[in-house]
Amino acid sequence: MKDQTVELANQGKFIDPLTTAKGEARALVALTHPETLWFNTGTLCNITCLNCYIESSPDNDRLVYITTDEVRDYLDQLKTRKWPVREIGFTGGEPYMNREMNAMTRAALEAGYEVLVLTNAMRPMMRAQVRQGIAELVEEFGDRLTFRVSLDHYTRAHHDEMRGDGAFEKTLEGMDWLASIGARMAVAGRMLWQDNDADTRAGFSRLFANRGYDIDASNPGMCVLFPEMDERVEVPEITTACWGILGKSPDDVMCSSSRMVVKRKGAQRPVVLACTLLPYAPEFEMGETLAQAEADVQLNHPHCAKFCVLGGASCSV
Repeated sequence: MKDQTVELANQGKFIDPLTTAKGEARALVALTHPETLWFNTGTLCNITCLNCYIESSPDNDRLVYITTDEVRDYLDQLKTRKWPVREIGFTGGEPYMNREMNAMTRAALEAGYEVLVLTNAMRPMMRAQVRQGIAELVEEFGDRLTFRVSLDHYTRAHHDEMRGDGAFEKTLEGMDWLASIGARMAVAGRMLWQDNDADTRAGFSRLFANRGYDIDASNPGMCVLFPEMDERVEVPEITTACWGILGKSPDDVMCSSSRMVVKRKGAQRPVVLACTLLPYAPEFEMGETLAQAEADVQLNHPHCAKFCVLGGASCSV
């Protein structure tokens, strides 16, 4: 039903990688300033959330656990290709479902990178052995390691609406522990409800103050608020003319600065994707190596338009 709805909403669009439905040249993005290399640690998660863009759950193993050796291989490729990457990001699923998570984190930190881990801070992270490893990493590497915790809303009711009863308290318990060991934290929330950006940040600010968390809710890099990514919504295609119309640069788009490594179920080796938001779209798979991933990316998906380029704007003329 979902795929059929998408097709009806954007019928005839996002088909030809080079040309839009109107016959105009489709916009493309070059990898001009690689800053972040993401690793998807696997799509298994301890919970099932409503509207999870990657459909993570206790049963979804479409992307299997990546290994420390595979991560090290790509870290070596970064050096060989001379990508000026500053940060290694780990996402899932829930990264701490992967038992090699702390080892992969250490490999990236020891290679000289900053590390960002996206986690729900729930039971997988709170296992005793995992906590011991995290505490050692925080003590050794300090603020070079950041935990971006998924906290959909600053209220229990709205957060649990997305993640299930009791999820809010379990996540706060994990955040309390991270704060107690001096870990650097950020938060990822959602803009699903009626609050505007300012009100949402004010709500998070009150929560952080009450809990004693050193997180600046006014900083979009520390309190990231994501719009809903609904493929059923009709969106315009992005043409080469849109950059001038919108006053934006291709360098503003995520695929100009990042790539993501995933390992598909049954595959012998990981592959590199153009975008973290499109893990299952085969046309955004670029090959097994970073050299192959240096190719341009055609903006041939509704997410490219709605989430990455437009952000609520329109390039219609």
